[in-house]
Amino acid sequence: MITTVSAKLFIAPLIPMVTGLLILAAGKKPNLREAFSVVGAVLTFLTVLSLLPFVLAGGTAEFTLATLYPGISVKFHLDGLGMLFAGTASSLWIAAALYCIGYLRGLKEHAQTRFYFCYAVSVGAGLGVAFSGSLFTLYLFYELISIFTYPLVMHHQDADGYYGGRKYLIYLMFTSKAFLLPAMALTYVLCGTLDFSVGEVLGGIFPQGADPTLVTITFLLFLFGFAKAGIMPLHTWLPDAMVAPTPVSALLHAVVVVKAGVFALCRVMLSLFGVGLLERTGLGLFTAYFVSFTIIVASVIALTRTNLKARLAYSTVSQLSYIILGVALLTPNAITGGLLHITNHAFSKITLFFCAGAIAVASGKKDIREFGGLGYRMPFTMIAFGLASLSLIGIPPVSGFVSKWFLSLGAMDTRNGIILAVLMTSSLLNAGYFVPIFLTAFFGTPPAGELVITGSLEKTPLVALMVVPLFVCGLISVLLGIFPDLLLRIIGLLTGR
Repeated sequence: MITTVSAKLFIAPLIPMVTGLLILAAGKKPNLREAFSVVGAVLTFLTVLSLLPFVLAGGTAEFTLATLYPGISVKFHLDGLGMLFAGTASSLWIAAALYCIGYLRGLKEHAQTRFYFCYAVSVGAGLGVAFSGSLFTLYLFYELISIFTYPLVMHHQDADGYYGGRKYLIYLMFTSKAFLLPAMALTYVLCGTLDFSVGEVLGGIFPQGADPTLVTITFLLFLFGFAKAGIMPLHTWLPDAMVAPTPVSALLHAVVVVKAGVFALCRVMLSLFGVGLLERTGLGLFTAYFVSFTIIVASVIALTRTNLKARLAYSTVSQLSYIILGVALLTPNAITGGLLHITNHAFSKITLFFCAGAIAVASGKKDIREFGGLGYRMPFTMIAFGLASLSLIGIPPVSGFVSKWFLSLGAMDTRNGIILAVLMTSSLLNAGYFVPIFLTAFFGTPPAGELVITGSLEKTPLVALMVVPLFVCGLISVLLGIFPDLLLRIIGLLTGR
């Protein structure tokens, strides 16, 4: 029987997609188009938020749209993990919808109707991933994200845009076909179903007698198939996609795309394989070591980039692997830290990209070496940048500290000094590529030959429309560190804490 709660699992992804159609209908009427975007974002968030009390009460719900074959269905499911991702994506869409108005109008971007349409549909597909009750459903929405974010990546329609968009689509579509489809086929052969085992993380769906070699092959296909997770060496599409407008970069790095990748991998690890199987086969520890390489190397590369968006892109490659690392360690503390970082990283990273966009619109600067004195002309922007940077470095009381605290506890639970050293080293590298940006903005001098101009760059209406959401997101990244209880309760429903 379809209940109100189960129906909302289908309605929540549908609202952004209907919003996209309304945006198309609005055509070249910018006020109406932007109003649809903001209203759609708010309605989506309220729909997702209405599910929270049910989840906190320990409830689960399912909604099967269609059964194509025994064990293969388009199914939606509500649990703590899906709620975490859906709540994060839907709330950040509100901030992004407001920010886009100032950014797109400020730069007089072309094809704004197409932009808003694809943005809305991409968020809807992301919510579909969050509420997927089967691997088949997750795969459909995962592919939908790739299709509708491609026009956003190549939005500028110049040589760089076409190159970045082409690489983006080839990497994501090739890996999903070459690795995910065989992984799904093997899963069905071994298990007889593609439905997730939800509600607990120990058992998974693989039978006790499943061939260990086939299980290992299936897992590795998933690990490389979800290329949106940005694990090296299948990560280079991500920095090249930075040719897109900054709100798209925020969508890629914080709201939907890469989060869909790491969420899907976490869902597969916890709800297909299960903690017990990953521990017995050693696949969990293997994955932890494998992504540790990405954490360190991507941080080192970020140190070498002077373009702000490029540095943030490699930061994202590194930070995403924290999430996978936590789940791969398979202890309650580590899983808690990894899943917490889905939300904590999202609010921090969207703040940083919003800051990069505001700086570009207000001052035209993109190179970190030219930021001298910018902190006094854009104080709210740079303060928000500082707060979000502290979060990703892992300084208390900002939210990223809580994630890294639980990750460190998880590493100590396993008595793994190597992983603990990776976490400590990466935090130092994070400080190495974030702190100089803030110091340059407030204590550096303007580039040689540039006139020293005083006065705020944040007072114009369009820039202010960008600064308000980025500053609010920066403050939320602090509040999530001081008051992490709600997120911990949601994750605790999955880990049994």
